[in-house]
Amino acid sequence: MSRSKLVVGDWVEVRSKDEILRTLDSNGQLDGMPFMPEMFAFCGKRFQVNKRAHKTCDTVFPVRGRRVADAVHLETRCDGSDHGGCQASCLLFWKMDWLKPTTGKMEGNTAEGSANSVCTEADVVAHAESVDPKDGAPKYVCQATQLPYATSHLDWWDVRQYIEDYRSGNVSLRQLFCGGVYFLCHWLSRAGIGVGRPIRWFYDKFYPLWGGAPFPRKSGTIPDGEPTPAETLDLQPGELVRIKSYPEILQTLDSCNRNRGLYFDAEEVPYCGGTYRVLKNVTKIVNERTGRMQELKTPCVILDSVVCQSRYSECRLFCPRSIYPYWRAIWLERVGQNNSATGLEEEDQRSQCSSARDGR
Repeated sequence: MSRSKLVVGDWVEVRSKDEILRTLDSNGQLDGMPFMPEMFAFCGKRFQVNKRAHKTCDTVFPVRGRRVADAVHLETRCDGSDHGGCQASCLLFWKMDWLKPTTGKMEGNTAEGSANSVCTEADVVAHAESVDPKDGAPKYVCQATQLPYATSHLDWWDVRQYIEDYRSGNVSLRQLFCGGVYFLCHWLSRAGIGVGRPIRWFYDKFYPLWGGAPFPRKSGTIPDGEPTPAETLDLQPGELVRIKSYPEILQTLDSCNRNRGLYFDAEEVPYCGGTYRVLKNVTKIVNERTGRMQELKTPCVILDSVVCQSRYSECRLFCPRSIYPYWRAIWLERVGQNNSATGLEEEDQRSQCSSARDGR
Protein backbone atom coordinates (compact mmCIF):
# COMPACT_ATOMS: atom_id res chain seq x y z
CA MET A 1 0.00 0.00 0.00
CA SER A 2 1.38 3.40 -0.94
CA ARG A 3 2.40 5.77 1.81
CA SER A 4 -0.34 8.25 0.76
CA LYS A 5 -3.02 5.77 1.78
CA LEU A 6 -2.84 6.09 5.55
CA VAL A 7 -6.31 6.10 7.09
CA VAL A 8 -7.71 7.52 10.30
CA GLY A 9 -6.49 5.50 13.28
CA ASP A 10 -3.24 4.21 11.72
CA TRP A 11 -0.19 4.54 13.96
CA VAL A 12 2.94 6.37 12.80
CA GLU A 13 6.17 7.53 14.37
CA VAL A 14 7.62 10.97 13.73
CA ARG A 15 11.13 10.58 12.34
CA SER A 16 14.21 11.82 14.11
CA LYS A 17 15.38 15.39 13.80
CA ASP A 18 18.29 14.42 11.54
CA GLU A 19 16.06 12.35 9.24
CA ILE A 20 13.59 15.19 8.85
CA LEU A 21 16.29 17.80 8.22
CA ARG A 22 17.53 15.68 5.30
CA THR A 23 14.13 16.11 3.61
CA LEU A 24 14.10 19.92 3.81
CA ASP A 25 15.36 22.53 1.39
CA SER A 26 17.40 25.57 2.42
CA ASN A 27 14.16 27.34 3.47
CA GLY A 28 13.22 24.57 5.87
CA GLN A 29 10.42 23.36 3.61
CA LEU A 30 9.35 20.24 1.75
CA ASP A 31 7.28 20.83 -1.38
CA GLY A 32 6.59 24.34 -0.08
CA MET A 33 5.33 23.11 3.31
CA PRO A 34 7.40 24.48 6.23
CA PHE A 35 8.63 22.19 8.96
CA MET A 36 8.14 24.52 11.92
CA PRO A 37 10.46 24.73 14.94
CA GLU A 38 7.58 23.78 17.25
CA MET A 39 7.42 20.41 15.50
CA PHE A 40 10.84 19.22 16.69
CA ALA A 41 9.28 18.44 20.08
CA PHE A 42 7.33 15.59 18.47
CA CYS A 43 10.33 13.84 16.89
CA GLY A 44 10.57 10.18 17.84
CA LYS A 45 7.04 10.04 19.26
CA ARG A 46 4.17 7.82 18.13
CA PHE A 47 0.72 9.11 17.17
CA GLN A 48 -2.44 7.92 15.51
CA VAL A 49 -3.52 9.54 12.27
CA ASN A 50 -6.26 12.02 13.11
CA LYS A 51 -7.23 12.87 9.53
CA ARG A 52 -5.76 12.38 6.10
CA ALA A 53 -4.81 15.91 5.03
CA HIS A 54 -5.50 15.41 1.33
CA LYS A 55 -7.22 18.81 1.19
CA THR A 56 -7.43 21.95 3.27
CA CYS A 57 -8.80 25.49 3.38
CA ASP A 58 -6.72 28.46 2.33
CA THR A 59 -7.40 31.44 4.60
CA VAL A 60 -4.67 33.63 3.09
CA PHE A 61 -6.46 34.55 -0.11
CA PRO A 62 -10.27 34.55 -0.46
CA VAL A 63 -11.22 31.41 1.41
CA ARG A 64 -11.12 28.38 -0.86
CA GLY A 65 -10.38 24.68 -0.90
CA ARG A 66 -6.90 23.44 -1.81
CA ARG A 67 -5.42 20.02 -2.57
CA VAL A 68 -2.54 18.81 -0.38
CA ALA A 69 -0.11 16.11 -1.47
CA ASP A 70 1.20 13.37 0.81
CA ALA A 71 0.22 14.73 4.23
CA VAL A 72 -1.77 13.81 7.32
CA HIS A 73 -2.89 15.45 10.52
CA LEU A 74 -1.90 13.92 13.86
CA GLU A 75 -3.23 15.05 17.25
CA THR A 76 -0.52 17.68 17.38
CA ARG A 77 -0.99 21.44 17.46
CA CYS A 78 1.41 24.36 17.25
CA ASP A 79 2.11 26.05 20.60
CA GLY A 80 3.37 29.22 18.93
CA SER A 81 6.57 29.31 20.96
CA ASP A 82 8.71 30.17 17.92
CA HIS A 83 6.09 32.40 16.33
CA GLY A 84 5.82 35.23 18.82
CA GLY A 85 3.56 33.30 21.18
CA CYS A 86 0.72 32.96 18.64
CA GLN A 87 -2.29 31.45 20.42
CA ALA A 88 -4.20 30.05 17.43
CA SER A 89 -3.13 26.45 18.23
CA CYS A 90 -3.28 25.32 14.60
CA LEU A 91 -3.38 21.63 13.76
CA LEU A 92 -0.05 20.70 12.18
CA PHE A 93 0.51 19.19 8.74
CA TRP A 94 2.86 16.22 8.59
CA LYS A 95 4.32 15.28 5.22
CA MET A 96 4.73 11.53 4.71
CA ASP A 97 8.51 11.85 4.49
CA TRP A 98 8.52 13.09 8.10
CA LEU A 99 6.86 9.92 9.36
CA LYS A 100 7.49 6.22 9.43
CA PRO A 101 4.89 3.49 9.83
CA THR A 102 4.27 1.34 12.85
CA THR A 103 1.45 -0.64 11.19
CA GLY A 104 3.09 -1.84 8.00
CA LYS A 105 1.74 0.90 5.76
CA MET A 106 3.60 3.70 3.99
CA GLU A 107 5.85 1.22 2.19
CA GLY A 108 8.95 2.65 0.67
CA ASN A 109 9.11 5.74 2.87
CA THR A 110 12.82 6.29 3.34
CA ALA A 111 13.02 9.97 4.34
CA GLU A 112 14.86 10.73 1.15
CA GLY A 113 17.40 13.51 1.19
CA SER A 114 21.09 14.08 0.70
CA ALA A 115 23.50 12.53 3.11
CA ASN A 116 24.73 16.02 3.93
CA SER A 117 21.60 17.96 4.77
CA VAL A 118 21.18 21.39 3.19
CA CYS A 119 19.09 22.47 6.18
CA THR A 120 19.94 22.68 9.86
CA GLU A 121 17.78 23.19 12.93
CA ALA A 122 19.08 26.76 13.10
CA ASP A 123 17.86 27.30 9.52
CA VAL A 124 14.39 26.08 10.44
CA VAL A 125 14.26 28.50 13.37
CA ALA A 126 15.67 31.38 11.32
CA HIS A 127 13.10 31.01 8.56
CA ALA A 128 10.19 31.13 11.02
CA GLU A 129 10.68 34.84 11.69
CA SER A 130 11.92 37.82 9.72
CA VAL A 131 11.80 41.60 9.96
CA ASP A 132 9.45 43.71 7.87
CA PRO A 133 11.74 46.24 6.12
CA LYS A 134 8.94 48.82 6.13
CA ASP A 135 8.74 49.30 9.88
CA GLY A 136 11.05 46.75 11.51
CA ALA A 137 8.14 44.73 12.92
CA PRO A 138 8.51 40.94 13.07
CA LYS A 139 6.90 38.85 10.36
CA TYR A 140 6.32 35.14 10.71
CA VAL A 141 6.28 32.21 8.30
CA CYS A 142 4.31 29.13 9.28
CA GLN A 143 2.27 26.41 7.65
CA ALA A 144 -0.84 28.60 7.71
CA THR A 145 0.83 31.53 5.94
CA GLN A 146 2.37 29.22 3.32
CA LEU A 147 -0.65 27.04 2.50
CA PRO A 148 -1.36 28.70 -0.88
CA TYR A 149 2.19 27.89 -1.98
CA ALA A 150 2.30 24.33 -0.62
CA THR A 151 -1.01 23.26 -2.18
CA SER A 152 -2.75 23.13 -5.55
CA HIS A 153 -6.13 24.10 -6.93
CA LEU A 154 -9.17 22.05 -5.91
CA ASP A 155 -12.68 22.62 -7.27
CA TRP A 156 -15.44 22.09 -4.71
CA TRP A 157 -17.37 20.01 -7.25
CA ASP A 158 -14.52 17.52 -7.79
CA VAL A 159 -16.30 14.42 -6.48
CA ARG A 160 -13.02 12.52 -6.03
CA GLN A 161 -12.25 14.50 -2.89
CA TYR A 162 -15.45 13.25 -1.23
CA ILE A 163 -14.67 9.67 -2.17
CA GLU A 164 -11.28 10.10 -0.53
CA ASP A 165 -12.94 11.73 2.50
CA TYR A 166 -14.89 8.51 2.99
CA ARG A 167 -12.16 6.00 2.11
CA SER A 168 -9.66 7.69 4.42
CA GLY A 169 -12.03 7.56 7.38
CA ASN A 170 -12.21 11.36 7.56
CA VAL A 171 -15.97 11.38 6.98
CA SER A 172 -18.73 8.80 7.45
CA LEU A 173 -21.47 8.02 4.95
CA ARG A 174 -23.95 9.69 7.30
CA GLN A 175 -21.88 12.88 7.34
CA LEU A 176 -21.70 12.85 3.54
CA PHE A 177 -25.48 12.45 3.36
CA CYS A 178 -26.08 15.26 5.87
CA GLY A 179 -23.75 17.53 3.94
CA GLY A 180 -25.65 16.78 0.74
CA VAL A 181 -29.01 17.56 2.33
CA TYR A 182 -27.75 20.87 3.70
CA PHE A 183 -26.26 21.99 0.40
CA LEU A 184 -29.39 21.11 -1.52
CA CYS A 185 -31.45 23.19 0.91
CA HIS A 186 -28.89 26.00 0.95
CA TRP A 187 -28.78 26.14 -2.85
CA LEU A 188 -32.58 26.17 -3.13
CA SER A 189 -32.85 28.89 -0.47
CA ARG A 190 -30.61 31.14 -2.60
CA ALA A 191 -32.05 30.25 -5.98
CA GLY A 192 -34.28 33.33 -6.12
CA ILE A 193 -37.43 31.41 -6.96
CA GLY A 194 -39.41 32.35 -3.89
CA VAL A 195 -38.71 29.20 -1.89
CA GLY A 196 -36.02 30.51 0.45
CA ARG A 197 -38.21 30.94 3.51
CA PRO A 198 -40.10 27.62 3.08
CA ILE A 199 -36.84 25.74 2.52
CA ARG A 200 -35.29 27.19 5.70
CA TRP A 201 -38.50 26.33 7.60
CA PHE A 202 -38.34 22.77 6.25
CA TYR A 203 -34.70 22.42 7.27
CA ASP A 204 -35.34 23.74 10.81
CA LYS A 205 -38.35 21.45 11.17
CA PHE A 206 -36.77 18.23 10.02
CA TYR A 207 -32.99 18.53 10.63
CA PRO A 208 -33.17 16.12 13.64
CA LEU A 209 -33.92 13.36 11.11
CA TRP A 210 -30.47 13.66 9.55
CA GLY A 211 -28.59 15.29 12.43
CA GLY A 212 -26.68 18.51 12.62
CA ALA A 213 -28.12 21.82 13.69
CA PRO A 214 -30.82 24.33 12.72
CA PHE A 215 -30.30 26.14 9.44
CA PRO A 216 -26.94 27.77 10.24
CA ARG A 217 -26.95 30.84 8.01
CA LYS A 218 -29.36 33.25 9.62
CA SER A 219 -28.60 36.93 10.10
CA GLY A 220 -28.01 38.81 13.33
CA THR A 221 -30.71 41.17 14.59
CA ILE A 222 -28.66 44.36 15.17
CA PRO A 223 -28.58 46.76 12.18
CA ASP A 224 -25.19 47.06 10.54
CA GLY A 225 -23.25 50.03 11.92
CA GLU A 226 -24.90 49.98 15.34
CA PRO A 227 -22.82 48.89 18.36
CA THR A 228 -23.01 45.28 19.43
CA PRO A 229 -23.09 44.26 23.11
CA ALA A 230 -20.16 42.94 25.13
CA GLU A 231 -19.73 41.01 28.36
CA THR A 232 -16.77 40.18 30.60
CA LEU A 233 -16.62 36.79 32.32
CA ASP A 234 -12.87 36.55 33.06
CA LEU A 235 -12.95 32.88 32.11
CA GLN A 236 -9.96 30.72 32.98
CA PRO A 237 -8.66 27.53 31.33
CA GLY A 238 -10.48 24.47 32.67
CA GLU A 239 -13.72 26.25 33.53
CA LEU A 240 -16.97 24.80 32.27
CA VAL A 241 -19.13 27.03 30.11
CA ARG A 242 -22.37 26.57 28.25
CA ILE A 243 -22.64 28.01 24.76
CA LYS A 244 -25.86 29.99 24.50
CA SER A 245 -28.59 28.97 22.09
CA TYR A 246 -28.38 30.04 18.46
CA PRO A 247 -31.34 32.49 18.80
CA GLU A 248 -29.68 34.07 21.85
CA ILE A 249 -26.41 34.54 19.97
CA LEU A 250 -28.20 36.06 16.97
CA GLN A 251 -29.42 38.79 19.33
CA THR A 252 -25.77 39.83 19.87
CA LEU A 253 -24.82 39.99 16.17
CA ASP A 254 -25.19 42.68 13.54
CA SER A 255 -26.67 41.96 10.13
CA CYS A 256 -23.21 40.82 8.96
CA ASN A 257 -23.13 38.28 11.83
CA ARG A 258 -20.35 40.07 13.70
CA ASN A 259 -19.98 41.02 17.33
CA ARG A 260 -17.40 43.74 17.89
CA GLY A 261 -15.77 42.74 14.60
CA LEU A 262 -15.65 38.99 15.29
CA TYR A 263 -17.63 36.86 12.83
CA PHE A 264 -19.95 34.15 14.17
CA ASP A 265 -19.64 31.39 11.60
CA ALA A 266 -22.13 28.75 10.53
CA GLU A 267 -19.65 26.09 11.68
CA GLU A 268 -20.17 27.24 15.28
CA VAL A 269 -23.92 26.63 15.24
CA PRO A 270 -23.78 22.85 15.95
CA TYR A 271 -22.10 23.58 19.28
CA CYS A 272 -24.81 25.97 20.50
CA GLY A 273 -26.40 24.78 23.73
CA GLY A 274 -23.49 22.46 24.54
CA THR A 275 -21.22 22.51 27.58
CA TYR A 276 -17.45 22.57 27.17
CA ARG A 277 -14.25 23.46 28.99
CA VAL A 278 -12.30 26.62 28.30
CA LEU A 279 -9.01 25.67 26.66
CA LYS A 280 -7.33 29.07 26.64
CA ASN A 281 -7.83 32.79 26.34
CA VAL A 282 -6.74 34.27 23.02
CA THR A 283 -5.27 37.76 22.86
CA LYS A 284 -2.92 37.51 19.86
CA ILE A 285 -2.55 35.45 16.70
CA VAL A 286 -0.42 35.54 13.56
CA ASN A 287 -2.48 36.97 10.73
CA GLU A 288 -2.08 34.42 7.91
CA ARG A 289 -2.46 37.09 5.24
CA THR A 290 0.27 39.41 6.47
CA GLY A 291 2.47 37.21 8.65
CA ARG A 292 2.33 39.89 11.35
CA MET A 293 1.21 39.43 14.92
CA GLN A 294 -2.32 40.71 15.45
CA GLU A 295 -3.44 41.82 18.90
CA LEU A 296 -7.13 41.24 19.55
CA LYS A 297 -8.91 44.40 20.68
CA THR A 298 -11.37 42.29 22.63
CA PRO A 299 -10.02 38.97 23.94
CA CYS A 300 -11.92 35.79 23.22
CA VAL A 301 -11.60 32.12 24.17
CA ILE A 302 -11.26 28.77 22.47
CA LEU A 303 -12.98 25.70 23.88
CA ASP A 304 -11.66 22.18 24.25
CA SER A 305 -12.84 19.78 21.50
CA VAL A 306 -14.75 22.58 19.74
CA VAL A 307 -13.32 22.75 16.24
CA CYS A 308 -14.52 23.65 12.78
CA GLN A 309 -15.91 20.58 11.02
CA SER A 310 -16.49 22.35 7.73
CA ARG A 311 -20.00 20.94 7.36
CA TYR A 312 -21.58 24.13 6.01
CA SER A 313 -18.73 25.72 4.02
CA GLU A 314 -19.55 25.28 0.38
CA CYS A 315 -16.09 25.85 -1.14
CA ARG A 316 -14.27 23.65 1.40
CA LEU A 317 -16.73 21.02 2.54
CA PHE A 318 -15.24 18.55 5.07
CA CYS A 319 -11.88 20.32 5.24
CA PRO A 320 -9.96 18.36 7.93
CA ARG A 321 -7.94 21.32 9.25
CA SER A 322 -9.99 21.51 12.48
CA ILE A 323 -9.40 25.19 13.25
CA TYR A 324 -10.50 26.38 16.69
CA PRO A 325 -13.35 28.91 16.42
CA TYR A 326 -13.11 32.00 18.63
CA TRP A 327 -15.89 32.72 21.12
CA ARG A 328 -16.95 36.03 22.61
CA ALA A 329 -17.76 35.97 26.32
CA ILE A 330 -21.28 37.19 25.55
CA TRP A 331 -21.93 33.96 23.62
CA LEU A 332 -21.11 31.89 26.72
CA GLU A 333 -22.31 31.47 30.28
CA ARG A 334 -20.35 30.02 33.16
CA VAL A 335 -21.50 26.66 34.53
CA GLY A 336 -21.68 26.64 38.33
CA GLN A 337 -19.21 24.61 40.38
CA ASN A 338 -22.00 22.35 41.67
CA ASN A 339 -23.26 21.50 38.21
CA SER A 340 -22.26 18.12 36.92
CA ALA A 341 -20.22 17.85 33.76
CA THR A 342 -22.64 15.40 32.21
CA GLY A 343 -23.53 18.01 29.64
CA LEU A 344 -19.96 18.13 28.40
CA GLU A 345 -20.18 17.04 24.81
CA GLU A 346 -17.20 15.07 23.58
CA GLU A 347 -18.48 13.85 20.23
CA ASP A 348 -16.00 13.63 17.39
CA GLN A 349 -16.55 17.08 15.91
CA ARG A 350 -13.99 18.26 13.39
CA SER A 351 -13.49 21.09 10.77
CA GLN A 352 -14.50 25.51 9.48
CA CYS A 353 -12.51 27.97 8.60
CA SER A 354 -13.77 30.58 10.99
CA SER A 355 -13.46 34.02 9.58
CA ALA A 356 -12.42 35.24 13.02
CA ARG A 357 -9.21 36.79 11.76
CA ASP A 358 -11.04 39.35 9.63
CA GLY A 359 -11.65 41.76 12.49
CA ARG A 360 -11.60 41.97 16.26
